Amino acid sequence: MRKSLKRVQSALLETGATFEILEVGQARTAQEAADAAGCAVDQIVKSIIFRGEASGHVALFLTAGGNRVCADKASSVAHQPLGKADAALIRAETGFAIGGVAPVGHLSPVASYYDPRLLEFERVWAAAGTPRHIFAVDPRELLRITGAKLADFVE
Repeated sequence: MRKSLKRVQSALLETGATFEILEVGQARTAQEAADAAGCAVDQIVKSIIFRGEASGHVALFLTAGGNRVCADKASSVAHQPLGKADAALIRAETGFAIGGVAPVGHLSPVASYYDPRLLEFERVWAAAGTPRHIFAVDPRELLRITGAKLADFVE
């Protein structure tokens, strides 16, 4: 088992969350993940990461698969201008490569924000630390275990 997948699984177990991990051929996009899970694209939790221009650290926006994050709204929610986070910063702070960034199991604490649209479902799917693994969880549990702030940041 890859270290990043194991880290996600351990983080989920530590929180007492009920979850299911699924290995898929590839789930680099929300549509690929939805096809693999057999669910609607909005049931996929996209992990969108920006770099805080003031803090220099990443900010994580967990949004429904069909939504797009509005940079202006996201900056307002994060209380700082946001810019593009490069792969090296994402890996250094989360421990994950782009395409497999999970909402839990980060190497260091990450400021996280949560799209209310996700709460409309009984079950959502998120990256489990690799581009080939996703996990299912109740979206209310995901909000609890991530410690993310519920916020409006989508277009």
